Amino acid sequence: MTQENFSNEIRPAISFALPFIFAPIIFLSTFYGGYTILLAPIFGYVFITICDFIVKLSIKSPDPNSETNLFYYKALLWVWPLIQFILIFWCIYAVSSFSHLSIWECIFLMMAQGMITGAVGITFAHELMHQKSHKEKWLADILMGMAIYGHFRTEHLLVHHRYVGTSKDAVTARYNESFFAFFLRVIPSCLKSAWQEETTRLEKIGLSKSNFKNPFWRYGFLACFFLLISFVIGGSFGILMFLGQAFVAVLHLEMANYIEHYGLTRKLMDNGKYEPTKPHHSWNANHTASNLLLINLQLHSDHHAKPDREYPLLQKYDNNEAPQLPFGYPLMIAICLIPSLWRRVMN
Repeated sequence: MTQENFSNEIRPAISFALPFIFAPIIFLSTFYGGYTILLAPIFGYVFITICDFIVKLSIKSPDPNSETNLFYYKALLWVWPLIQFILIFWCIYAVSSFSHLSIWECIFLMMAQGMITGAVGITFAHELMHQKSHKEKWLADILMGMAIYGHFRTEHLLVHHRYVGTSKDAVTARYNESFFAFFLRVIPSCLKSAWQEETTRLEKIGLSKSNFKNPFWRYGFLACFFLLISFVIGGSFGILMFLGQAFVAVLHLEMANYIEHYGLTRKLMDNGKYEPTKPHHSWNANHTASNLLLINLQLHSDHHAKPDREYPLLQKYDNNEAPQLPFGYPLMIAICLIPSLWRRVMN
């Protein structure tokens, strides 16, 4: 990337606070029910997509060597676990206690919350798990625990980043593979590969897989802890609602995974190793509004090329450097649910 494509300054931290708009929307939905429950998906899918069409694409990137203090960018990540905790369990209290919400309103409210848990919570967790601090990894695990998908940290860091674009990576969607086939394949495959990776790691240092240094203990504890809170607040119905939003969250995570590497492969070299991961091994999207909502998750080409780079410093690539998605993730997620349309757009 040439110097003329650098912007002098990175976007201010407040511009990445767009996901926090979901909080008042969800509270509004619990009090009024009805059509207000649609406000969260309308904001996340429709409004953001319209903004993507209105705001012109730019390939200007911040200087990756910028010495800007990133404290406030990190602070956004640090406070979200508490906000998400409040949102989820307030929703469970609402659907368990508020008489004005019908059963269908309860279900759709938890689905809306699950969308937020997936689109915001797991996206923030993804950024946190890439940090070196153990405290930030704990925050990532807490967020993933609210989706009962803690093993994602192991799978993502130790498997996906190593084997992306190869047959060894379950998360790399195969060419012509539908999302539904991908989803059914990736759920058990990722759990299995994460478990194998951790047990192998422990064996190398002379520990058994049952040792408390196995992070699966942490993953399991957090999942049980949140299920217990759900039961205390809403009984069996509370657990069911928590599981429902967790499923929707995981669905959103895997839809993003499906989009990010669909059909892309790394070459196997003569020495038996795969070529280094380059920007062209991930789909890139420079759409402004959806990148603000998803804290630059769509700049996935640079994330895989430089996994340690902080989200406000991620670089944008043009179509000479990386394959470009025609739309931002919100619209691409909708498209991936229609396999024939997906293939027509992507292939």
